[in-house]
Amino acid sequence: MRRIRYSRWNSSSADSIGEESVFDQLNDYMNDTGDLQQAMRRLMQRGLKQGDKRVPGLDDLLSQVAREMRRLYERYQLQSALDQVGQKLQSIINQERRTLERLQEERPDIEGKKEFLDRLPNKSSEAIERLASYAFEDPKAQSEFEELLSRLEQVRRLENYIRREGNLFRGHTPVDFDEAQNLLERMEELRRLEGQLSSMHLEDVDLDLLQKLLGAEAQQEFEGVMRMESLLEEGGYVIDQGDHFELTPRGVRRIGQLALRDIYRQLKRDAVGRHPIRHHGSQEIITEESRPYVQGDPLHLNMIQTLKNALLHEGGLPLRLSPKDFAVYEPEQSTRAATVLLLDMSWSMSWDGRFAAAKKVALAMESLVRSLHPRDYFGIVGFFTRAVELKPKDLPEATWNMGDPFTNLQDGLHLASELLGRRGSQNQQMIVITDGQPTAYCRQGRLYCEWPLSFGGISQRAAEETLREAERVTRKGITINTFMLDDSPVLRGFVDEMTRINRGRAFYTRPDRLGEYLLVDYVSRKRKKI
Repeated sequence: MRRIRYSRWNSSSADSIGEESVFDQLNDYMNDTGDLQQAMRRLMQRGLKQGDKRVPGLDDLLSQVAREMRRLYERYQLQSALDQVGQKLQSIINQERRTLERLQEERPDIEGKKEFLDRLPNKSSEAIERLASYAFEDPKAQSEFEELLSRLEQVRRLENYIRREGNLFRGHTPVDFDEAQNLLERMEELRRLEGQLSSMHLEDVDLDLLQKLLGAEAQQEFEGVMRMESLLEEGGYVIDQGDHFELTPRGVRRIGQLALRDIYRQLKRDAVGRHPIRHHGSQEIITEESRPYVQGDPLHLNMIQTLKNALLHEGGLPLRLSPKDFAVYEPEQSTRAATVLLLDMSWSMSWDGRFAAAKKVALAMESLVRSLHPRDYFGIVGFFTRAVELKPKDLPEATWNMGDPFTNLQDGLHLASELLGRRGSQNQQMIVITDGQPTAYCRQGRLYCEWPLSFGGISQRAAEETLREAERVTRKGITINTFMLDDSPVLRGFVDEMTRINRGRAFYTRPDRLGEYLLVDYVSRKRKKI
């Protein structure tokens, strides 16, 4: 059962982070790992930085634990405590021996007791345990031994600890037996706290123990880590399912928005791939631009510019408007489209950051279409040894597939064609992001895989079947635009042939430029000013 601990409110920690900043940092970690659980772990471990303020993570607290343990190791030495026990035990034995010497002339059995004392083990705990069955003749020695016997478990504990970690204590400050027990207790508490912090189960961390060992500031830092998790849940970005976290629809949308933002930051004013569209559809308003009103135009009035024009033309109050003052927003023509993005998820996409870049573009494209062109259809197909449809909620955690390393572009084209076939748009296209030529294909319901004939070579049958699928797609009037992350001669030959068949286009680019090429090309073909 989940436990919640409330603590005194602290304004400095409350003001240091916001839910969007926490999620943005989580998204950065997801870009690195492709896995929400690992990203959450990194966020908790490393914390985040927001401007000049930084929220420490669990790694910072673990470093504090390690520093405290190192401080104790470098200051104290434990052997002195065990030597004290040995000296106490030897004093008791010597006291008993003196009494036995006095009684030896009167009692013949005393010799056996002297031999018993002579055969005691050197290890203190074993000697104490053996003496527990011995009948002392000296009352004072017996009394002192009983006190030592009552602490036998502590002696064993000290011996075992020195055996395991005694060489780590290299300090010059000796400790007595009682001080050693306190030192061992503190070391064990530090170990326990270290285990709690390392487990990543925040609810299991003992806050009282944390404050006792590391202080109030460390407790506030830990509460900052807990606050990050709470902010993600309160903001509606993730859901804690007990044993794992899940992204909410809002979290998925936010990841797409961040991907779109990151890509647009890289765009240049004159990007490549600007082509006019062939069909015009419904009008949309561009709020950034306006022009003088012409009779017959839709009256999408720019009120601010209209009032400014009236002031410039007439001036004074009351304000008088005339037709020449009217300014309207500049419209643009847009086309409804149906697009399927085919994302290569084969093993080779793990190289050089290719898959991370491709996934970011897919997230950005989905966010762009959903926000600016909600009437358009945008589907995603992932292809490796087989092809699968990816829903937007699946995309943030999608990753390349090591278990199915082949590239089945044919199956991807076939599945994408089926998805587009359910849409009535006259403008249908596929966007293929890949880094290699096909190495798998399907025929009559059966899957075939073949390695290339040589390194960098071609898989002949896979290439032929993929080109046949491209011909079928072309007959349906679907355009294929291919974005390649490799430009080897063999791959160029295959892509050029597919482009010739489909009369689409091919782009050769690097992972860090993929978003710039693809998004600018998509937006350019989507809109045209009149």
